[in-house]
Amino acid sequence: MTPGDQEETQPLLRPPGGSAPRGRRVFLAAFAAALGPLSFGFALGYSSPAIPSLRRAAPPALRLDDAAASWFGAIVTLGAAAGGVLGGWLVDRAGRKLSLLLCAVPFVAGFTVITAAQNVWMLLGGRLLTGLACGIASLVAPVYISEIAYPEVRGLLGSCVQLMVVIGILLAYLAGWVLKWRWLAVLGCVPPSFMLLLMCCMPETPRFLLTQHKRQEAMAAMQFLWGSEQGWEEPPVGAEHQGFHLAQLRHPGVYKPFIIGISLMAFQQLSGINAVMFYAETIFEEAKFKDSSLASVIVGIIQVLFTAVAALVMDRAGRRLLLALSGVVMVFSTSAFGAYFKLTQGGPSNSSHVDLLAPVSMEPASGSVGLAWLAVGSMCLFIAGGAQALRCLLAGRCLLHLQCPFHSGLCP
Repeated sequence: MTPGDQEETQPLLRPPGGSAPRGRRVFLAAFAAALGPLSFGFALGYSSPAIPSLRRAAPPALRLDDAAASWFGAIVTLGAAAGGVLGGWLVDRAGRKLSLLLCAVPFVAGFTVITAAQNVWMLLGGRLLTGLACGIASLVAPVYISEIAYPEVRGLLGSCVQLMVVIGILLAYLAGWVLKWRWLAVLGCVPPSFMLLLMCCMPETPRFLLTQHKRQEAMAAMQFLWGSEQGWEEPPVGAEHQGFHLAQLRHPGVYKPFIIGISLMAFQQLSGINAVMFYAETIFEEAKFKDSSLASVIVGIIQVLFTAVAALVMDRAGRRLLLALSGVVMVFSTSAFGAYFKLTQGGPSNSSHVDLLAPVSMEPASGSVGLAWLAVGSMCLFIAGGAQALRCLLAGRCLLHLQCPFHSGLCP
């Protein structure tokens, strides 16, 4: 790394002599922004419990056929792709705070449209809107959190972003266990509504304010978030004009991590982790489970636990080792789940007759009883491996953002 590169990664605002601010409002602001990733996770997990309910509905109630159910789960990714592009434009022009406020609107609007849906097109439109909000929130929230946090807590708060996503998925699974799809959509309006209310009371990030030459407002934001504006150094001249230019891709130090990062993200997406999140209950129903909702909740709990574990051990074990390990685990687990489908295919007695909570010491009534645990175990291993991979990939995203606004947040 050259001296110029070192200067680029320096924060715009930093305490001299290693002194650490002690403001606690930064945690409230981070929580408000983290409601965006929570809403993101809820939107991702919503289709899992909603699709089986919509497919079982009897006329004249709204019902999804197989093709519409597939679109209902997948169309959120199209909205997210558009939201990522829109979020990248908004975050530098409208600011971090306003971008988060704006992304709450399609979240609430999307779930409202789903709640009031009278036909399949309204369902798909609502999912598309929530996907748009997901794309914006997934980009803006980490930037906001990393820029408001002081170095001593930046890694901790940055780790909460992905954790809030998987908590949102788990919340959708848990709520879908007891709520019908319309009421589940009503619940989906709650986190973004709270984010909208809380973010109205939070300041813009000091870094963004300085890039807009609003030093007084930046000092006021520091006073609010950190409890003090004393002793902070003037940012380097020209620091607010740092940015990425296509000409930089000619340098090996830029295009190599760029290609590696993009490739890792592509392989992670192609692994099928999102398909499992979107269609968890449907997958377990196809696997002939008696209680697919319970199996989905177990998978969601495993995802939350291993995401937290990956955040804790990533720096000690290393990203490369965890990525390699997660790849091996995901290959083994998907192979085991495929074997389960093959072994139970066409059998008259299958895991639909199995109580997933039966005591382990109970003698199986048939061979397929034990196979039920093979299915759940293999999916839990797949999600555990995917959680570690996703955490490491999010950490690696800092390689792709040469401005590094959330380098410290996702790479503590």
